[in-house]
Amino acid sequence: MDLKEVEKFAKSFFLDADTSHDWEHVERVLALSLKIADKENADKEVVAISALLHDIARKQQDDSKGKICHAEKGAEIAKQFLDTLNLEKSKKENIVHCIKTHRFRGSNIPETIEAKIIYDADKLDSIGAVGIGRAFLFAGRFNHRLHDKNIDIEKTKEYSKDDTAYREFLVKLSKIKDKLLTRTGKEFAQERHVFMQDFFNRLNKEVDGEL
Repeated sequence: MDLKEVEKFAKSFFLDADTSHDWEHVERVLALSLKIADKENADKEVVAISALLHDIARKQQDDSKGKICHAEKGAEIAKQFLDTLNLEKSKKENIVHCIKTHRFRGSNIPETIEAKIIYDADKLDSIGAVGIGRAFLFAGRFNHRLHDKNIDIEKTKEYSKDDTAYREFLVKLSKIKDKLLTRTGKEFAQERHVFMQDFFNRLNKEVDGEL
Protein backbone atom coordinates (compact mmCIF):
# COMPACT_ATOMS: atom_id res chain seq x y z
CA MET A 1 0.00 0.00 0.00
CA ASP A 2 0.95 3.68 -0.34
CA LEU A 3 2.66 4.77 2.88
CA LYS A 4 1.95 8.48 2.33
CA GLU A 5 -1.35 8.26 4.21
CA VAL A 6 0.36 6.57 7.15
CA GLU A 7 3.20 9.07 7.11
CA LYS A 8 0.79 12.02 7.05
CA PHE A 9 -1.14 10.65 10.03
CA ALA A 10 2.02 9.84 12.01
CA LYS A 11 3.63 13.22 11.34
CA SER A 12 0.68 15.01 12.90
CA PHE A 13 1.85 13.76 16.31
CA PHE A 14 5.31 15.33 15.95
CA LEU A 15 4.51 18.98 15.24
CA ASP A 16 6.04 20.15 18.55
CA ALA A 17 7.87 16.98 19.54
CA ASP A 18 10.87 16.84 21.82
CA THR A 19 13.96 16.76 19.60
CA SER A 20 15.19 13.50 21.17
CA HIS A 21 12.02 11.79 19.92
CA ASP A 22 11.15 13.81 16.83
CA TRP A 23 10.28 12.87 13.26
CA GLU A 24 13.96 12.42 12.40
CA HIS A 25 14.09 9.63 14.99
CA VAL A 26 11.14 7.96 13.24
CA GLU A 27 12.90 8.23 9.88
CA ARG A 28 16.05 6.64 11.29
CA VAL A 29 14.06 3.80 12.86
CA LEU A 30 12.28 3.28 9.54
CA ALA A 31 15.58 3.05 7.65
CA LEU A 32 17.12 0.70 10.22
CA SER A 33 14.06 -1.53 10.44
CA LEU A 34 13.87 -1.97 6.66
CA LYS A 35 17.56 -2.90 6.53
CA ILE A 36 17.05 -5.48 9.24
CA ALA A 37 13.85 -6.74 7.57
CA ASP A 38 15.82 -7.38 4.39
CA LYS A 39 18.19 -9.69 6.21
CA GLU A 40 15.55 -11.33 8.42
CA ASN A 41 13.02 -12.01 5.61
CA ALA A 42 10.26 -10.08 7.36
CA ASP A 43 7.07 -8.43 6.07
CA LYS A 44 8.35 -5.02 4.96
CA GLU A 45 4.89 -3.49 4.79
CA VAL A 46 4.18 -4.35 8.41
CA VAL A 47 7.65 -3.17 9.43
CA ALA A 48 7.38 0.15 7.57
CA ILE A 49 3.93 1.03 8.94
CA SER A 50 4.94 0.01 12.45
CA ALA A 51 8.09 2.12 12.30
CA LEU A 52 6.14 5.18 11.16
CA LEU A 53 3.59 4.79 13.96
CA HIS A 54 5.70 3.45 16.82
CA ASP A 55 6.19 6.74 18.70
CA ILE A 56 2.91 8.57 18.04
CA ALA A 57 2.15 8.70 21.78
CA ARG A 58 5.66 9.64 22.89
CA LYS A 59 4.73 13.25 23.66
CA GLN A 60 1.94 12.04 25.93
CA GLN A 61 4.44 9.98 27.91
CA ASP A 62 6.90 12.86 28.23
CA ASP A 63 4.21 15.37 29.18
CA SER A 64 2.97 12.97 31.86
CA LYS A 65 6.57 12.44 33.04
CA GLY A 66 6.34 8.72 32.45
CA LYS A 67 2.89 8.05 33.89
CA ILE A 68 1.55 7.16 30.43
CA CYS A 69 3.26 4.32 28.54
CA HIS A 70 3.73 5.60 25.00
CA ALA A 71 3.93 2.08 23.56
CA GLU A 72 0.58 0.99 24.97
CA LYS A 73 -1.12 4.32 24.27
CA GLY A 74 0.35 4.45 20.79
CA ALA A 75 -0.98 0.97 20.05
CA GLU A 76 -4.47 2.11 21.03
CA ILE A 77 -4.31 5.17 18.77
CA ALA A 78 -2.81 3.17 15.90
CA LYS A 79 -5.51 0.49 16.11
CA GLN A 80 -8.23 3.08 15.49
CA PHE A 81 -6.30 4.52 12.54
CA LEU A 82 -5.51 1.11 11.04
CA ASP A 83 -9.21 0.26 10.99
CA THR A 84 -9.58 2.93 8.28
CA LEU A 85 -6.96 1.32 6.03
CA ASN A 86 -7.40 -1.42 3.46
CA LEU A 87 -5.11 -3.95 5.12
CA GLU A 88 -5.44 -7.60 6.03
CA LYS A 89 -6.65 -8.13 9.59
CA SER A 90 -3.57 -10.18 10.45
CA LYS A 91 -1.28 -7.34 9.34
CA LYS A 92 -3.22 -4.79 11.38
CA GLU A 93 -2.94 -6.99 14.45
CA ASN A 94 0.78 -7.48 13.88
CA ILE A 95 1.36 -3.72 13.53
CA VAL A 96 -0.50 -3.02 16.78
CA HIS A 97 1.61 -5.72 18.43
CA CYS A 98 4.82 -4.16 17.04
CA ILE A 99 3.94 -0.78 18.52
CA LYS A 100 2.78 -2.13 21.87
CA THR A 101 5.93 -4.20 22.43
CA HIS A 102 8.70 -1.87 21.21
CA ARG A 103 9.49 -0.18 24.53
CA PHE A 104 12.69 -1.15 26.38
CA ARG A 105 11.18 -0.54 29.81
CA GLY A 106 7.84 -2.08 28.88
CA SER A 107 6.50 -5.43 30.06
CA ASN A 108 5.04 -6.50 26.71
CA ILE A 109 7.25 -8.97 24.82
CA PRO A 110 7.71 -8.86 21.01
CA GLU A 111 6.55 -12.19 19.58
CA THR A 112 6.61 -11.76 15.78
CA ILE A 113 9.76 -11.22 13.72
CA GLU A 114 8.38 -7.81 12.67
CA ALA A 115 7.88 -6.78 16.31
CA LYS A 116 11.41 -7.91 17.16
CA ILE A 117 12.74 -5.82 14.27
CA ILE A 118 10.92 -2.65 15.39
CA TYR A 119 12.17 -3.24 18.92
CA ASP A 120 15.75 -3.65 17.70
CA ALA A 121 15.68 -0.70 15.29
CA ASP A 122 14.29 1.60 17.97
CA LYS A 123 16.96 0.49 20.43
CA LEU A 124 19.77 0.81 17.89
CA ASP A 125 18.84 4.47 17.44
CA SER A 126 19.32 4.98 21.17
CA ILE A 127 22.96 3.86 21.21
CA GLY A 128 26.15 4.85 19.41
CA ALA A 129 26.82 8.45 18.36
CA VAL A 130 23.16 9.18 17.67
CA GLY A 131 22.16 7.66 20.99
CA ILE A 132 24.59 9.87 22.90
CA GLY A 133 23.27 12.96 21.14
CA ARG A 134 19.67 12.02 21.88
CA ALA A 135 20.45 11.34 25.56
CA PHE A 136 21.87 14.83 26.00
CA LEU A 137 18.97 16.39 24.08
CA PHE A 138 16.50 14.70 26.42
CA ALA A 139 18.46 15.70 29.52
CA GLY A 140 18.60 19.30 28.31
CA ARG A 141 14.85 19.45 27.83
CA PHE A 142 14.29 18.80 31.52
CA ASN A 143 17.23 20.94 32.68
CA HIS A 144 19.19 17.97 33.99
CA ARG A 145 22.82 18.22 35.06
CA LEU A 146 25.50 17.81 32.39
CA HIS A 147 27.32 14.99 34.15
CA ASP A 148 27.91 13.20 37.45
CA LYS A 149 30.37 10.35 37.12
CA ASN A 150 29.68 9.20 40.71
CA ILE A 151 25.93 9.03 40.33
CA ASP A 152 24.07 6.35 42.30
CA ILE A 153 21.37 5.07 39.98
CA GLU A 154 19.52 3.46 42.89
CA LYS A 155 19.08 6.83 44.60
CA THR A 156 18.10 8.86 41.55
CA LYS A 157 14.99 8.83 39.39
CA GLU A 158 14.16 9.46 35.75
CA TYR A 159 12.79 12.92 34.91
CA SER A 160 14.60 14.36 37.97
CA LYS A 161 17.48 16.87 37.71
CA ASP A 162 19.90 13.98 38.28
CA ASP A 163 18.61 12.03 35.28
CA THR A 164 21.71 12.80 33.24
CA ALA A 165 22.75 11.31 29.92
CA TYR A 166 25.30 9.26 31.87
CA ARG A 167 22.59 7.89 34.16
CA GLU A 168 20.63 6.87 31.07
CA PHE A 169 23.76 5.10 29.83
CA LEU A 170 24.14 3.19 33.09
CA VAL A 171 20.46 2.34 33.46
CA LYS A 172 19.58 1.58 29.85
CA LEU A 173 22.01 2.27 27.00
CA SER A 174 24.86 0.09 28.26
CA LYS A 175 22.50 -2.90 28.43
CA ILE A 176 20.91 -2.62 25.01
CA LYS A 177 23.35 -4.69 22.95
CA ASP A 178 22.58 -7.72 25.11
CA LYS A 179 18.82 -7.17 24.93
CA LEU A 180 18.38 -7.11 21.16
CA LEU A 181 16.30 -9.85 19.62
CA THR A 182 17.41 -10.39 16.02
CA ARG A 183 20.74 -11.66 14.72
CA THR A 184 21.10 -8.62 12.48
CA GLY A 185 20.25 -6.18 15.25
CA LYS A 186 22.88 -7.71 17.50
CA GLU A 187 25.47 -7.38 14.74
CA PHE A 188 24.62 -3.72 14.19
CA ALA A 189 24.84 -3.00 17.92
CA GLN A 190 28.42 -4.08 18.52
CA GLU A 191 30.28 -1.07 17.10
CA ARG A 192 27.73 1.40 18.44
CA HIS A 193 28.16 -0.02 21.93
CA VAL A 194 31.96 0.25 21.87
CA PHE A 195 31.79 3.86 20.63
CA MET A 196 29.41 4.78 23.43
CA GLN A 197 31.56 3.15 26.10
CA ASP A 198 34.64 5.01 24.88
CA PHE A 199 32.76 8.32 24.91
CA PHE A 200 31.58 8.07 28.51
CA ASN A 201 34.96 6.80 29.68
CA ARG A 202 36.53 9.89 28.15
CA LEU A 203 33.86 12.16 29.61
CA ASN A 204 34.57 10.80 33.09
CA LYS A 205 38.25 11.63 32.64
CA GLU A 206 37.62 15.10 31.23
CA VAL A 207 35.44 16.20 34.14
CA ASP A 208 38.38 15.32 36.40
CA GLY A 209 40.74 17.37 34.23
CA GLU A 210 42.71 14.32 33.15
CA LEU A 211 42.62 15.09 29.43
